[in-house]
Amino acid sequence: MARRRTTGGGMSWTLNPDSGGVKIPPDVQERTRQRILAHAEKHYKGKYTRLDIRFRGQCCYIDAYREPDVPKNWPPKDWKLDRDMYVEQLRNTPTHLCRLRYFGGDRWSLAFYKYSDDKYELCVFHNGDFFGTPEEGLDVGAVYLNE
Repeated sequence: MARRRTTGGGMSWTLNPDSGGVKIPPDVQERTRQRILAHAEKHYKGKYTRLDIRFRGQCCYIDAYREPDVPKNWPPKDWKLDRDMYVEQLRNTPTHLCRLRYFGGDRWSLAFYKYSDDKYELCVFHNGDFFGTPEEGLDVGAVYLNE
């Protein structure tokens, strides 16, 4: 959670929003899931078919599933998948939105999923801070729902 750093001959501790954190207790997991789902329903209804919110250690991962928009003549006839199989495969492919890291209370850091290298990267919330709420984290990741 904190990293030791030398400053002018002395030592100080700094909080690193990209590492550490606190394991998320089951009651916090359930409250967080409900908060994210309620926020998504209010602000992003119709932009996803379902959300997958999962917890691992100190992190919460948010993925969305959407109804694919596939042209009528796709895929080509020489593909191994027929159209129905292709559409079903796309329906079951998640869009990774973000990863939240828990620091206790209502303090979370945020990592945005980068499709360019398939990794989560630390980022700031819309208010310019490294810490915020799960709802604010969803708002950042929801950029992928507007495509």
